[in-house]
Amino acid sequence: MRLKGHYAAIGYPGKLRRIKYVDEVHKVTYVYLTNHLDAKAIQIAGLYLNRWKVELFFKWIKQHLRIKRFWGESAHAVKTQIWIAICTFVLVAIWKYRSKSLQSMNELLQIVSVSVFDKTPVNQLFNNMQYQKTNEDQCNQLNMFDL
Repeated sequence: MRLKGHYAAIGYPGKLRRIKYVDEVHKVTYVYLTNHLDAKAIQIAGLYLNRWKVELFFKWIKQHLRIKRFWGESAHAVKTQIWIAICTFVLVAIWKYRSKSLQSMNELLQIVSVSVFDKTPVNQLFNNMQYQKTNEDQCNQLNMFDL
């Protein structure tokens, strides 16, 4: 089969193969397009499944590890930065579990990120953190509506 749309045919004029895979466990049907004409359908489905796991892993990294950009461009630099972020996340998660902290992981990671150069021991850093609650009377923000 070939792509029939004008721009699609110009962009990829080669032959494609349509593969349909039924996941019996989850009762879902997947349809894939591939240019790999010789592999078995189950192999193609497995490749796409593994590719999806990689996508989910990077989504998790973006949501939980707060890596906005990579500092280096080499594979080694990227892997090192990801491993450091994962180790930090796991250490904070272990501390949260052992201390039975009521603070969210997001709050604890925020504390770590702003205190990275502080010499305060970590257990004191989390235990002594005082949250400032602003009183509306002391706030210098104007009200949008008079209520």
